[in-house]
Amino acid sequence: MLNRIITVIFLLGYAQFSAAHVSGLSSADLIVKAQGVDAKITFALQDIEAFVPMDSDQDTKVTAAEQEAAKIKIAEWVLQGVQLTLDGQVIQPSAAGMVNFDQQNNVNIEFQYPQTLSKQLQLQAVFLSTLPVEHKQFVTIKNEIGQNISEKMLSQSDSLIALTLPVAGTSTTVNTNSVETPTASTFSDFLLLGIKHILTGYDHLLFLFSLLIVTRSFWPAIKIITFFTIAHSITLGLAGLNIVNIPSSIVEPLITVTIIYVALENIVRGDNSKRRQWLTFFFGLVHGLGFAAVLREMGISSYETGIMLPLFSFNLGVEIGQITVAAIVLPIIWWLHNKPQIEPRLTPVCSVLASLMGGYWLIERTLLS
Repeated sequence: MLNRIITVIFLLGYAQFSAAHVSGLSSADLIVKAQGVDAKITFALQDIEAFVPMDSDQDTKVTAAEQEAAKIKIAEWVLQGVQLTLDGQVIQPSAAGMVNFDQQNNVNIEFQYPQTLSKQLQLQAVFLSTLPVEHKQFVTIKNEIGQNISEKMLSQSDSLIALTLPVAGTSTTVNTNSVETPTASTFSDFLLLGIKHILTGYDHLLFLFSLLIVTRSFWPAIKIITFFTIAHSITLGLAGLNIVNIPSSIVEPLITVTIIYVALENIVRGDNSKRRQWLTFFFGLVHGLGFAAVLREMGISSYETGIMLPLFSFNLGVEIGQITVAAIVLPIIWWLHNKPQIEPRLTPVCSVLASLMGGYWLIERTLLS
């Protein structure tokens, strides 16, 4: 059994997620104007690289020059994969898309569609048919004064969003009272996204595992999970309200430091879990910033609640996934602690491996990024 746990930790260590975002989420923002439509499509860098390779010299590092050279191909790929329709007719942008790379490992592509608006506008994310089935794109449509008038989470099975426009010659301000607010849909979409994020967020899982490996009973484990939940909910909310805004280039390496520290403390202190909840709380604040970055840095906001509804439902999904993992892992940990031939080596061996994985990720997110 101990060998199986070691194997799982190694698999977590070699999982690739150096970017701030879990791949599989993109966003699209449309601004509807009297003179046409402005569109901005945002992808996580790793999603784009799967279709538009940028590392031309194959040295495992993408330089600024290689990114610049890939811009035309990226714009072409996105234009072919996003279909904008006005009254049943496919419309084209006035020029090639503007492509830029931000500090959060995102690729932003902007198009301007100058056609005079009429009755109905539709956007279809054709590219979803070529991406993994779990990929989602969150689309928001605004009028020219910045009011959100529609939103939808697109998927491979439902890749179309449609909007009825005002009568020609009238204001482009849409009466939001006549538009169905998809609050329930948005809530469930981001709830599922949060569950997926924690189940594939191997750094967060390894941190939680490093905290729980020293526990031997229910109550210490509950205190650790509760303090972690409270802490990352606080910073997630502060980030959502723009009170705290720390770049992912800082947060992501800090998350790996939390793994290394807890693992080393396990080696030094052994199975002494007293007052560990306070360490969990402090480091949980850092992890909360990492959770918030997934949505904030993709420019995602909800129909009426801005970033708060996606953040709340996303955080709830994280909690559900976290509790599910803990419910599976904790009985195994406690059972192993009751095995005399395994117990003396369980915490130190797992903690050494966790610290090595944390060190690998720290190098990957700093020196190799």
